[in-house]
Amino acid sequence: MQERLQKIIARAGIASRRHAEQLILSGQVRVNGRVVTELGTKADAATDRIEAAGRVVKGAERRVYLVLNKPPGIVSAMADPERRKTLKNCLRGFPARVYPVGNLEYTASGLVFLTNDGDLAAEMLKRWGELEQVYLVKVKGMLTLEELERLGKEIGVRMKTVRQPDAARRRAANYWYEVRMRDTKKDEMRNALFREQHPVEKMKRVGLGPLTVEGVQEGRYEMLRESEVEKLQKALRGGKGSKGNK
Repeated sequence: MQERLQKIIARAGIASRRHAEQLILSGQVRVNGRVVTELGTKADAATDRIEAAGRVVKGAERRVYLVLNKPPGIVSAMADPERRKTLKNCLRGFPARVYPVGNLEYTASGLVFLTNDGDLAAEMLKRWGELEQVYLVKVKGMLTLEELERLGKEIGVRMKTVRQPDAARRRAANYWYEVRMRDTKKDEMRNALFREQHPVEKMKRVGLGPLTVEGVQEGRYEMLRESEVEKLQKALRGGKGSKGNK
């Protein structure tokens, strides 16, 4: 069956659909030995020899979906020009080639979603700003209830106090808060808290749309069940980023 090249390449797990388009435009894709540079070109994966970035497309790989609990100090990518540790260090021994969708700051920890499903990755990136993200944020000092409400309205996020890790003490020196927001609000939140003399000390992403990192140890990953992938697909189709239960 004739299909667009970028779709065939993405389904094979070689690259996301967006990256596959870049490979085509830069002359790194061949069909039956001929270089192809037009995005509308179609081919048949069953009968044509397709090469992308020096790799032969052998057909669709089994699609896999992972939630990884990234430690701080890990680059949210599979390679780094500065030779810092990357997500690949957390995936040693995993047989399939997967790619992270979206980004998580180097100093932050928590949920990173990885897959070899190029179609789903492209759809997620397209709707990234619509996906609600849930962070645990540690700030200097403690915010009052009035400050939580006022800052939440000012920034356009939902903030609430959570049970403190050192709750056995009489009082924690620096407090953790749950913040529900869209990705575009992170800088606004940091700036607002800095102005209030409560700068952010640590951030951990615990939710992304219907996905959660609950139960996954730091530095480890977990394969998503089919029902969890369906929840993500449903959230993207509906344009909703509400967080569900894992």
